Amino acid sequence: MFAPRYDNFEQAYLMQLRNVRDNSEFSNAPRGFRSREVLGVTYRLNNPRERIIRTPSRRANIIFNFAESLWYLSGSNSLDMVRFYAPSMEKFSADGRTLRGTAYGPRIFNFGGAGVNQWESVVKTLRADPDSKRAFVQIFAPEELLDPENIDVACTIGLQYMIRYGKLHAVSFMRANDAYRGAVSDVFSFTFLQEVLAHQLGLELGSYTHVAGSYHLYESDDALADRVLADAAPVDFEPFPVMPAGDNWDALHQVFELERALRTGQLSLGPRDIEKLELPHYWAQVVALLSLHARHRHDQTVDPDVMGFLDPVYVRLVKNCWQDLYATTAG
Repeated sequence: MFAPRYDNFEQAYLMQLRNVRDNSEFSNAPRGFRSREVLGVTYRLNNPRERIIRTPSRRANIIFNFAESLWYLSGSNSLDMVRFYAPSMEKFSADGRTLRGTAYGPRIFNFGGAGVNQWESVVKTLRADPDSKRAFVQIFAPEELLDPENIDVACTIGLQYMIRYGKLHAVSFMRANDAYRGAVSDVFSFTFLQEVLAHQLGLELGSYTHVAGSYHLYESDDALADRVLADAAPVDFEPFPVMPAGDNWDALHQVFELERALRTGQLSLGPRDIEKLELPHYWAQVVALLSLHARHRHDQTVDPDVMGFLDPVYVRLVKNCWQDLYATTAG
């Protein structure tokens, strides 16, 4: 029996959120957080590049989505980076400096601190045998459960990649997924990684399949979920940008360095500065988004020149997320 298929993530998100709200199988309260739950949820995206939520009342944060994906790809477990974009992440850090289960980067590029680069292993495996079923990145580590006080346990079990008919398909396996909040950032990051890998391998982007053992909606988000579902309607939108063909790692390393300099206040970039970087347009747009956020965090202002530099799809998303700064949510 095939998983439900959707043309884009927004369709899947709204349908599965409604299903948990209206057709939950269980009510429970793990660690005291009351929730409704459906077990064994699976769905497939035909076009994983369309990974964003445009429904206005959801106010998805495109800048955080990119920042979290970059955090994973940088291999970092630093709290400083992700906290700059999502201050609430601090509560999951045991030492105030790093994150464990939430930081997938070290699991991907240096699993267990033993130098096991699973990304490199996946690339080698698929290049050696394009029909392989062994290209798998393990995220969850059993020792995470040894400490009963550990609140930072990885929600993701692992990511699998398969080449079928010239396209790179991906399947993510999650032990648990928050239908309102977590799914938005998880699907963005996992499909983003899929696109990076597909281009590195010289392949087209295939389907993305999302599998969650527990798909749940916390009671504290009930009103927010109701508002999103009531607001759900077809939204005119521009296609989400396509990542440049070929290996993007040189550009990614440059973006990592620029992100660090912007975040720490060592650098401030306007449109002309960004154009001089000679980055492909796709990555220049990501840097512009990071620059916009840094200016907002450091100076509590929004740079209108950088806003004018952004593609319309990003302008629409930023204005909707930062509604308090704009008189209208129209893009």
